Amino acid sequence: MEALAAGTLAPTFSLKDGEGKSHTLAEALKQGPVLLAFFKVSCPVCQFTFPFLERLHQGVKSKNSVRLWGISQDDARDTRDFAREWGCSFPLLIDEEGYPVSNHYGLTNVPTLFLVRPDGRIQVSSIGFDRKDIEAVAAEFGKLTGQRIPVFQPADNVPHYKPG
Repeated sequence: MEALAAGTLAPTFSLKDGEGKSHTLAEALKQGPVLLAFFKVSCPVCQFTFPFLERLHQGVKSKNSVRLWGISQDDARDTRDFAREWGCSFPLLIDEEGYPVSNHYGLTNVPTLFLVRPDGRIQVSSIGFDRKDIEAVAAEFGKLTGQRIPVFQPADNVPHYKPG
């Protein structure tokens, strides 16, 4: 099975974060789109990607109309350590043993990103680090918030793509 494609209806789910608080996709979508970023703490491409996702989060965190959730394939302790090490302040949810949510989304690699619209359809489906896909998400969030969200800086020297 391949990762779900753009236009597909996103499977709904409820997962807990590292502190035990539940987050439900259907409820979050009532407020606006949600970016789901699936990862493993040991993945070098995830470690590369998540600081850029944090920049995106910093650009929208004061807005209640958009959400960014990391979905970890590791336990709560390792996920909290990852958040500290890579500076992630957005919610990191724990996919349960056997990765049921990851499996429903057809994951074969991490990181994998899905931008889910309020109607539940996937707008962006991205495997690995794909600069243009992250820029597309930033542009969409910018439209919703009325502000430009600079995720990449010229000095970052960021490649266009890194496979996961």
